[in-house]
Amino acid sequence: MRSPTYHRIDIDGHEVFYRDAGDSTKPTLLLLHGFPSSSHMFRDLIPQLADRFHLIAPDIPGLGQAAPARANFSYTFDNLAGVIQRFSEVLGIERFALYAFDIGAPIGFRVAMKFPERVTAIISQNGNAYEEGLSNVWNPIRRYWSDPTTANRDALREIMKPLAIRWQYEHGVSVLSNVSPDGYSLDAFYMARPDTEEIQLDIALDYASNVALYPMFQAYFRQYQPRFLAIWGDKNPFFLPAGAEAFKRDLPNAEIHLLDTGHFALETHSREIATAIADFLT
Repeated sequence: MRSPTYHRIDIDGHEVFYRDAGDSTKPTLLLLHGFPSSSHMFRDLIPQLADRFHLIAPDIPGLGQAAPARANFSYTFDNLAGVIQRFSEVLGIERFALYAFDIGAPIGFRVAMKFPERVTAIISQNGNAYEEGLSNVWNPIRRYWSDPTTANRDALREIMKPLAIRWQYEHGVSVLSNVSPDGYSLDAFYMARPDTEEIQLDIALDYASNVALYPMFQAYFRQYQPRFLAIWGDKNPFFLPAGAEAFKRDLPNAEIHLLDTGHFALETHSREIATAIADFLT
């Protein structure tokens, strides 16, 4: 049961690909990946936890194997969260712990905020909910939010090119030979598909809705006090360590772990993250 199986399921007319591992009678951990990756990013983590938990890792629409055409799906974070919500319902997952990374965080936080009784705990791996967590790398994206011109949209296209994707994996990593090329090569392959770049630019534009929701996410944390583990790469170029520490303002009992790595911490520290999750959830 440690090795995942691979499935596709129809969610209200949209096909969602997902990985499933472990015993379904054990506590479920829902794994939400980020940009520009897919559920493939959990390939090293899943086998280390599948003896103790039931792990479900879907591909978020627009990334990986799940890519509805723009003509058939409006790529907003509300709609992405709606798919993940319905995904959990169709699979009959009534309660789960949530692993939220990068864009998976505001998607997961939306689901948790709407159905707080379903989420037993949250693990944030560079999943931000505070303004101080946003680095200066976001400045070109912020310009696009405030002035969504063609020029500002086109200025973001470089971040979806192979070299920029590789940079996201390698920046902040002290030993580059620890980073497998599999992750960034697969991401670049998916990103080169027709329409995918436009989809990601739509998602980048709507990311402004997440920042607008930060006060509501924080209110949810204060009211429901979910068990919370923030485990971040301390050299992440997008989400700063201050964003991890900020969770303690609203969640005094939150556990904060900073790792000596960058954005894709699972590429270099999957063993440390697996151990932290197992200790935290048990």
